[in-house]
Amino acid sequence: MKQNPLGRTGIQVSELCLGTMTFGTQTSEAEGHAQMDVALGAGINFVDTAEMYPVNPVSKETIGRTEEILGNWNAANPARRGDYVLASKHSGEGLRHVREGAPISSQTIAGAIEGSLRRLQTDYIDLYQFHWPNRGSYMFRQNWHYDPSGNVHPEVIADMEDCLDALQREVDRGTIRAFGLSNESAWGTSQWLRLSEQGLGPRVASIQNEYSLVCRLYDTDLAELSLLEDVGLMAFSPLGTGLLTGKYQNGAVPEGSRRSISPGLGGRHSERVYDAVDAYLAIAAEHGLDPVHMALAWCKTRPFMMSAIFGATTMAQLEHVLAGADLELSDEVVRALNEAHRSHPMPY
Repeated sequence: MKQNPLGRTGIQVSELCLGTMTFGTQTSEAEGHAQMDVALGAGINFVDTAEMYPVNPVSKETIGRTEEILGNWNAANPARRGDYVLASKHSGEGLRHVREGAPISSQTIAGAIEGSLRRLQTDYIDLYQFHWPNRGSYMFRQNWHYDPSGNVHPEVIADMEDCLDALQREVDRGTIRAFGLSNESAWGTSQWLRLSEQGLGPRVASIQNEYSLVCRLYDTDLAELSLLEDVGLMAFSPLGTGLLTGKYQNGAVPEGSRRSISPGLGGRHSERVYDAVDAYLAIAAEHGLDPVHMALAWCKTRPFMMSAIFGATTMAQLEHVLAGADLELSDEVVRALNEAHRSHPMPY
């Protein structure tokens, strides 16, 4: 499988990344371990998790369980820890089940990393990410109402400097190798870069934001910054939380699916999104393509894409994704997908 650079770190990651957010709820530990074996065997060397996982649903009782499942796999396969790049995240402000919703700061970073290392049963995390900014975010449909005017510039910059200083100490200790962002904006990313260039801490290597055929906010300012500053995108929800598979069309809600647990799909459920999905499914059918393979292959055409993170609730879903991992789309298909986007922009 093709590999791409993780920023300017010298680390290489596969263009598909195994997401693990269902390990411990919808996906059992045994199934999660089997997925690790199969994914690594297929050439995927990139695995993403977070201290708050699993989801569907997020609960106080299960916080950290996904990292524990991965840790048990690491303990059972000690010689394979160096075979893959492990990414995890600091939850940050607002999630009351983790440190009572404390923001990301020098007061929480070291302890959060120690907790993740303990659960993951490893000495280091390759890519340590901030799950969302302390100052708020446009992501997760908040673009419709987020107001940044409450942020005070000197305070925001001081907060970033404080975090970078703590991160540098962790790099020096060897507990993390690289630093990444998630659910960030173009301005925020530019400031993290500026401060690191002043020698205040590790340079941002990546940004994990939502991106798919039905969510293309990244195509504007972040795309240019991402490409020119070598801060590659780790796209989450590249299948639109399953919408782009077509399984939710015409009101269908398969048993055990994400929509059966979260009917609104995190704000993605709308009348307009199903019309958009119909357009993409028609393109797949016209060109004899599987819609899952087409959606993931399209992500790989984007010049700023580092890796697309997909989640597989079951082994069958993982095997389905891997069956189309080498698909390359023709220019004709890409043009058709872009035309469909013009007809159905921002469907949720």
